[in-house]
Amino acid sequence: MSVRYREVQAAIDPGTGRIRLRCRLENRTRSAWKRSEGFAVGWQIYDPRTGVFIAEGDWVPLENDVAPGAASELALQIDLPAERGPYRVYVAPILGEAGWAYMKGWELLVVDATVDDGGAALEGTRATTLRRLHLANLPHWLRSLVTQPVRAVARNWSLIESMVRRDIHGRYRGSVGDMFWAALNPLLLMLTYAFVFGFVLRTRFVNDRSPAGFVLYFLAGMMPWLPFAEALARAPQAVLEHRNFVKKLLFPIEIVPVTQVLAALVTQAIARERVPFTAAWLPVLLIPQVLFTLGMSWFLAALGAFLRDLGQVMGFLLTLWFFLTPICYPEQQLPVWALPVLGKNPVYILTRGFRAIFLENRPPEFASLWKLYLLSIVVCLLGHAWFQKLKKSFADVV
Repeated sequence: MSVRYREVQAAIDPGTGRIRLRCRLENRTRSAWKRSEGFAVGWQIYDPRTGVFIAEGDWVPLENDVAPGAASELALQIDLPAERGPYRVYVAPILGEAGWAYMKGWELLVVDATVDDGGAALEGTRATTLRRLHLANLPHWLRSLVTQPVRAVARNWSLIESMVRRDIHGRYRGSVGDMFWAALNPLLLMLTYAFVFGFVLRTRFVNDRSPAGFVLYFLAGMMPWLPFAEALARAPQAVLEHRNFVKKLLFPIEIVPVTQVLAALVTQAIARERVPFTAAWLPVLLIPQVLFTLGMSWFLAALGAFLRDLGQVMGFLLTLWFFLTPICYPEQQLPVWALPVLGKNPVYILTRGFRAIFLENRPPEFASLWKLYLLSIVVCLLGHAWFQKLKKSFADVV
């Protein structure tokens, strides 16, 4: 453990939130702790719920060198932030240029405290290692990983609905067609692609040489692709376009990608002449589609706040993704050697599912669908966690 904390005494002033900490640091190593080598003691404050770093105090040099087995008195004053909430203070030695000792497996002293309207209160102190601390926080982290995105959407659902309506109406406000363009634009785009690949390039199936067969095949593949591509194309600019909201503490900026994903779903609301009974399976495909798109959008929205060129890069990547997915050409044209890799493409699984329920009158294949569900849930949860981790730095870069 290399260090031991003896006779720990901690007290807090409820009015000022100042913690007074005293203890004896016992040297459990085989070498002396020398002031000349930069050995000191310091403290850091973290948010125990998210693990986000908040503040760091001055490094306090030891009064004298400490030989192996000897101990040194330590007295610290730690000022907690005035904002309400729980706080976790790390107190640990600093090994000169080697940095914080607890990062190298040494024990640290953890002080938990809270600040609320009634003042500051001390929750407890304990000596532990960073590894044991992370293991103890793992259940809470996993629970937060799952519940935070659900709470964020449920708590702000009325605001999300309002922003989705405003987003859709804002695109076509003032035009003669108004909301008619919301359905006409994606339809014209799909028909243009169908004309180029079905009539100009004469792409055909082996068993069906008619243009109509390929056009239906192509349109079914475009149904999941259009909202997916639209949401990911807009995601890198989501935070930048709403920079006025970033510094408003009460505005949940994480719902902006949610509104863009839901607004993109309008491109799927295109009427069909004939809807087979197997279309009842559509919600089973929409759930993983929305979850996967939302997770990717959260990830790209957070990254786009720091990398301004990400929007240009995504344009190229989406084009590449489109042509690697059998949307504008039959699946049978994929090389046999590429199927094990390209077959894991989540959009490929979605397009196959849409063609199954709309063209082949059968349910989607369960063998690939459960994998898509698992991937979509993981991507959604990790995308939200990534967004939340970078969220506190948005105000500094936008």
